[in-house]
Amino acid sequence: MTQKVVMSTDGACSGNPGPGGWGVVLRYGDAMRELYGGMTDTTNNRMELMAAIEGLRALKRSCQVDLYTDSTYVRDGITKWIHGWVANGWKTAAKKTVKNADLWQELLEETRRHDIQWHWVKGHAGDEDNERADALARQGVQDLRNGSD
Repeated sequence: MTQKVVMSTDGACSGNPGPGGWGVVLRYGDAMRELYGGMTDTTNNRMELMAAIEGLRALKRSCQVDLYTDSTYVRDGITKWIHGWVANGWKTAAKKTVKNADLWQELLEETRRHDIQWHWVKGHAGDEDNERADALARQGVQDLRNGSD
């Protein structure tokens, strides 16, 4: 039986670029797991991508995933744009290099192990798991400021 996981992800950045953090809430049945981290010199979009990557990477076996993000950049990138980027050698339709191609490639690799339904949720609108993922992402930023790993 394939495990069904509900995942909520978010990224945050203090300055853009600047110190950033990512957060993930994973739910499987009654179990919940939280993950977060950060980087010193990054962007909000990179942190949104890292949240999805790290959340999927944390799953030890193939799962059915309902992934919720407040980032249309992540959702549209992985569901609409990425196939064209791959076909064009990681160039946009305008023949420019895809921004954050390194992370898009990591995300694409992580998606291959799972059956994922991508969902957009409005950020800062009261969705409990989105709010918690946001708090975790901000904790990633705060830990950097405090000198924590």
